[in-house]
Amino acid sequence: MSAVVVLDAGPLGLLTNPNNSPQAVACRAWLATLISVGRRVVLPEIADYEIRRELIRIASHVAIANLDAFCSQLEYLPLSTVMMHSAAQLWATARNCGQPTAANAALDCDVILAAQALSLGIPVIVATGNLGHVARFVLADIWQNILP
Repeated sequence: MSAVVVLDAGPLGLLTNPNNSPQAVACRAWLATLISVGRRVVLPEIADYEIRRELIRIASHVAIANLDAFCSQLEYLPLSTVMMHSAAQLWATARNCGQPTAANAALDCDVILAAQALSLGIPVIVATGNLGHVARFVLADIWQNILP
């Protein structure tokens, strides 16, 4: 069985982008291929938050509608108290090991995303555009490298 694909904000931003840049088109084709072969794809609420806040700020109504469509088409993973407690543990452990992933006062969406992915309790891979922080906590790869 293939690992469940959990979307990070990077690919989600490409998917919702109303422009047809080559990278956005490639990301949409990648997702369509995953879905066509029956791969489970999860959209975590923290990734929705990261993208939605910026789309609201720039008043990109088309992109917000695209995001809403993905939220209804994909498996949406809402945040829970248990996930947030797990994220707090990941955050503290990283700092105690001298490997913070964000400024002390930052929300640190990467640890929240990792906690959401880990909460599934099954093999997952986070599809991202930047392995820097989330890969410290959960299996992750650049979205283009994740095959159906």
